Amino acid sequence: MDVKEKLALNRVRNDEESHINIDQEKCRECSLRACLFVCPAALYEKNAETGEITVEFSGCLECGTCLIACPRGALKWRYPGGRFGVQYRYG
Repeated sequence: MDVKEKLALNRVRNDEESHINIDQEKCRECSLRACLFVCPAALYEKNAETGEITVEFSGCLECGTCLIACPRGALKWRYPGGRFGVQYRYG
């Protein structure tokens, strides 16, 4: 079983409110944009029109990689509230 097959077994219960917030001012100062490359679920993308970074929090694996990789501290990350978030079903 490969990683994609294992991840497909996970259950995610999403809250209506994102548990990841991006400070766009700090983000604009960043030339590295590590969040675009380090997220194992590839949830971050750059808006072509505005240049802002957006995140699709609903597929978050809650690993915290984005938080650690952000050199500007532009991300505010917390675990989703009770009953919400990812439930790993396979190792």
